[in-house]
Amino acid sequence: MRTAAVATLYVLALVSLDAQDRAKPQTGTKTAATQWRTPWGDPDLQGTWSNQTLTPLERPKDFADKPVLTEAEAADYEKRLVQAGNVDNRQPGTVQDVNLAYNQVWWDRGNKIVADRRTSLIVDPTDGKIPPLTPAAQKRRDEDRKASDNERSAASWLDFDVYSRCIIRSALPRLSTGYNNNYEIVQSPGYVAILQEQMHETRIIPVGNGTHLPSSVRQWLGDSRGHWEGNTLVVETTNFTDEGRGSTFQYATKNMKLVERFTRISDRTIDYQFTVSDPDTWTRPWTAKLPWNRIDGLIYEYACHEGNLGLEHMLSAARAADGKK
Repeated sequence: MRTAAVATLYVLALVSLDAQDRAKPQTGTKTAATQWRTPWGDPDLQGTWSNQTLTPLERPKDFADKPVLTEAEAADYEKRLVQAGNVDNRQPGTVQDVNLAYNQVWWDRGNKIVADRRTSLIVDPTDGKIPPLTPAAQKRRDEDRKASDNERSAASWLDFDVYSRCIIRSALPRLSTGYNNNYEIVQSPGYVAILQEQMHETRIIPVGNGTHLPSSVRQWLGDSRGHWEGNTLVVETTNFTDEGRGSTFQYATKNMKLVERFTRISDRTIDYQFTVSDPDTWTRPWTAKLPWNRIDGLIYEYACHEGNLGLEHMLSAARAADGKK
């Protein structure tokens, strides 16, 4: 019944979004009080958005003392990043060749850094770096890297991360990746739904109900609860799970707390910020900021399992390798 109710909410919200688009006036200016508002008065975040960007999460060493680039520096940096991302000159037949199977035709990183020309998505700490990991988190990181190296001799599908198993792309918060950086937001009174292109899951966020699920209930994308602070949607997410490698963000524990802030700042831009905190992972909370830019068009189904023989072939190759030992 819950699944049917969620599906109904999503369909009704899509219908509401379509009706609003057709009803919006094409001329005239909006006052501050009515700018980007739903018919029931909430700030309107609806639409299809992309968070693609070339800006790295952490500030590169080359820009250690330069949080913001000039226009000329930004243009040169963007050009270098695009060239570095094009792997057409790799050596055929090598492991690296397979790891870099996609060339520039497939990538969807865009060709720009963020509009304010920051050299990192991280804005706090001011050095643009992730705070130091705790000793326990360093151990989890090292174990994860070792497990990743051992995937070529995996005993079962459980030895692969949740991405390879088509469960989730990665834990929240979602950062810009090589492709499938698109999201669709729909709203109804009391709810915000965010469809993530990859793996095609939808977050249903109750707005105004701040009571989280019991701590015994753990979910791949946690338990999200939202409220409005002026024109900003603030979403707090807890109740994450650590069942499966790659199911937590940046080696965090399942007890990480995520606070996201969505603010519509123009017809085609949402200012998105997130803060993560977990005393068992980082020595202090940290915050990143990146724009969600509006795109024209629909998000089509991302059917990860459909016709996907990768996991089967990786396991059969591992068994063949076992036979040669």
